[in-house]
Amino acid sequence: MQDGTNISEGLSYNVESRDTSSADDADLVTSAQQGNLAAFETLVMRHQRKMLNIAFRLINDYDEACEAVQDAFVSAFMHLKKFRREAKFATWMTTITINFSKNRLKHMKNLRGRIAFSLDEPVRGGKGQLEFDPPSSAPSALVTLEQREMQQKVQSCIKTLDAVYREVLILRDLQDFSYDEIRSILNVREGTVKSRLSRARELVKECLKHSMGEL
Repeated sequence: MQDGTNISEGLSYNVESRDTSSADDADLVTSAQQGNLAAFETLVMRHQRKMLNIAFRLINDYDEACEAVQDAFVSAFMHLKKFRREAKFATWMTTITINFSKNRLKHMKNLRGRIAFSLDEPVRGGKGQLEFDPPSSAPSALVTLEQREMQQKVQSCIKTLDAVYREVLILRDLQDFSYDEIRSILNVREGTVKSRLSRARELVKECLKHSMGEL
């Protein structure tokens, strides 16, 4: 995914030339299920940034997150005809992305014994690559530095959470999914979503207090 996701190589769907950029997800799914690869590629381009941000926050490794998202979209493509539209495409895609992210995270832990990453690593940018931090609108360099330090502290606290708390916090507070969508993605009851979210927020708050020397 260094220069954009390309999931079409080796796949058997036929590409239609008509423009699909203005179609809604439901229409694109229908078209893709009928054999239009261009429709699925539009879905990929439309949702890959969100999926990559979810995977990155779960895995904390850019390259591994790219691989997880690549695998997730290939899997979605291969199983697209089984998609019964009981949820939105974005919700279904998020479920797949989380599952592949968890699998890759488990593989990384087994392979290395621990996850090695640095919060000080520069954000990747440039043509064809995604940037996780939006441009700052801070009025001064000092404020910018303070904001970045706070973002690092928050991210550092999030990464310490157990997976069940981290994923629900990411989906609700960072990706703005509804409780019902999260329930569907994680296949748990809404009450479980709310209790995990409450606990996750409490843990992050306590972590931040400790990080900022307030305890």
